[in-house]
Amino acid sequence: MIVLVVGAGGREHALVWKLLQSPEVSQVYCAPGNAGISLLPRCHIVPLAATDIKGLVRFASVQGVGLTVVGPEVPLAAGIVDAFRAEGLTIFGPTQAGAQIEASKSWAKNLMHQFGIPTAAAVVFQERQAAQEYVLSQSLPVVIKADGLAAGKGVTVATTHEEAVQAVAEAFALGGTVLVEQFLPGEEVSVLALCDGHRCVPLLPAQDHKRLGEGDTGPNTGGMGAYAPATHLITPERLAQIQQRILDPTLAALQNIGIDYRGVLYAGLMISPEGDPYVVEFNCRFGDPETQVIVPLLQGSLAEILLACAQGCLDPETITWQEQAAACVVLASAGYPGSYEKGLPIQGLAAAANTGALVFHAGTRWSGPARSGQLLTDGGRVLCITGLGKSIPAALDQAYAAAACIQFPGVYYRRDIGHRVK
Repeated sequence: MIVLVVGAGGREHALVWKLLQSPEVSQVYCAPGNAGISLLPRCHIVPLAATDIKGLVRFASVQGVGLTVVGPEVPLAAGIVDAFRAEGLTIFGPTQAGAQIEASKSWAKNLMHQFGIPTAAAVVFQERQAAQEYVLSQSLPVVIKADGLAAGKGVTVATTHEEAVQAVAEAFALGGTVLVEQFLPGEEVSVLALCDGHRCVPLLPAQDHKRLGEGDTGPNTGGMGAYAPATHLITPERLAQIQQRILDPTLAALQNIGIDYRGVLYAGLMISPEGDPYVVEFNCRFGDPETQVIVPLLQGSLAEILLACAQGCLDPETITWQEQAAACVVLASAGYPGSYEKGLPIQGLAAAANTGALVFHAGTRWSGPARSGQLLTDGGRVLCITGLGKSIPAALDQAYAAAACIQFPGVYYRRDIGHRVK
């Protein structure tokens, strides 16, 4: 089988790497890919943007692609799945209607409120002044969210009214709708589930580290690191509770309004001090960097599993796990998540690989031909270093040993990933 992966980040590198281990996969194409993906055997880079839906449909048709896997949310929200299905092509991911669960926070919030899925109270605003007046009347902290896609960075937890007013202004600058939410205390965790339109099968729980700074300080980012399994938060009993209270009811709600949801249902949860789960947000795709710690622990054929999801016949028994832990540390460009310089030389990848860690590329490119050119930075999040071990601390030790080998001007990474379980 020929597989096409759409996307260019660390998540897509991890997916391609794992798909190539599936015995039924003969080759993988990745559009547009990155420098690290270009080095994988039996993998070919396709110079098409993830948003070039017509071009991707044409490519998949001509090349005889048996399965397309979509990494990022933007093409899903733009209707790539609808376009592929219209041409009889098999694709893993939700339709444009299903992708609204991430593309519009107000739509997702209304769905949760309508069907009784536990989440924070929220008020939706289309007018900046009204929202700013409202936040001034609220107790602190208060949460401000831009309604649309913001690459994981459209959320502010304001601890002062001045910060809240500014966050409202910034959120409106991203789009015409803003949510002001009740703050939920507790600890965040990510539970990704595979859905085939009929059933939800949760994967290993993971914990992302959204804030830029150590001690979970600073601005939100797309994610500075993660680890799995997050068993200190999500025991098997609690995971069953999450499936019963959140995952299954959400899939049923989507079915109720006529959406055949196939793909990843990513529940970003807050576990309250009392142990109750609440939905912070839903995403319609694999998380990044959660994928880089979940996928390496998966046993069996990822291609078989994703194909079954796309075809509506997922067998939960095919999803099994290694008895290990994984931890990922993200190496970022100086200035991220704000402005940053690109095109800086990267050194030390061979030494990092010698530690046994997995090096997934996120924002990289070659200065010339692959393998013979210089590897350069090409994004805010540059590399994702995943360590494996018998425990979270052991996996973190391997990841940090590899991270210490890599150099590029201004390289930044958090030194406290996994601090809640150390």
